[in-house]
Amino acid sequence: MKLPRALTVLLALAGVAPALSAQQGLCFPARDSHEANTFAILSVPVAFTGTRAPAAASGVSVGVELASLPTVDATDATSTACRPGKGPENTHPIAGIVRPRIAVAVHGFVLEASWIPPVTVNEVKANLVGLAIARPFALAAGWYLGVRVHAVLGSLNAPVTCNDAALRDATSECFGGTRSNDRWQPGVFGAEAVVGAGRARIRPYLGVGYTMLRSRFRVDFTNAAGSTDNTQVNVDLERVALFAGVMWRLGQSSITAEAYSTPADAVTARLVVRTLVGR
Repeated sequence: MKLPRALTVLLALAGVAPALSAQQGLCFPARDSHEANTFAILSVPVAFTGTRAPAAASGVSVGVELASLPTVDATDATSTACRPGKGPENTHPIAGIVRPRIAVAVHGFVLEASWIPPVTVNEVKANLVGLAIARPFALAAGWYLGVRVHAVLGSLNAPVTCNDAALRDATSECFGGTRSNDRWQPGVFGAEAVVGAGRARIRPYLGVGYTMLRSRFRVDFTNAAGSTDNTQVNVDLERVALFAGVMWRLGQSSITAEAYSTPADAVTARLVVRTLVGR
């Protein structure tokens, strides 16, 4: 039966449109949905922040970053709009992320890059590239202001909707099917400003940031009946971030510990070890 045009419009305004889109393979959950909350939480450790006190820029440094992965509770891990009643899903397959970093000083600017290569760890395979450009400005008494823009591109594959445990659960939609190979593209873009000591051996700093999240998630699961779910979930969010840390200089090397948070979502702890390799 064909719905009158006016009734179709009313249904869309009432929020039925996301569910209808999901049936067609594309879903746009509300900003306060469980899906949106999950992506926002998991984007916190993924954001390619500076994790350093601003200072006069020179040379080339390489380092490695470790960031903790916040826990998504069972409520948020259960879909509300795109796959209602399915879950809780496997949103915490690893404890954190390890990210190599490189920074190059060029005419007063700092160009930064990172890459999480496609190496499988506990069924998670990431291929994420971080890019950033920063500029420090000298203030009074050895303090500096740093401004920075950053982006994270690429994707991560993992059995989020149906991992091995779900395949053995007779109460799950996954029972008897194949392990899912779901793909998440975090799409994190942002800017930040940080103030910190730029000359002492121990350099505290604090900052504020703004991030735009353009998360794209695609389900890839085939159930016991041979039916494949390829639902795509698109979420666009904006967040304010607050962070603080301390950087300890050890000759040509440094160790930085930082707490980074988007207050609406989660907190992550970062540890970065760097060393200067060229001037």
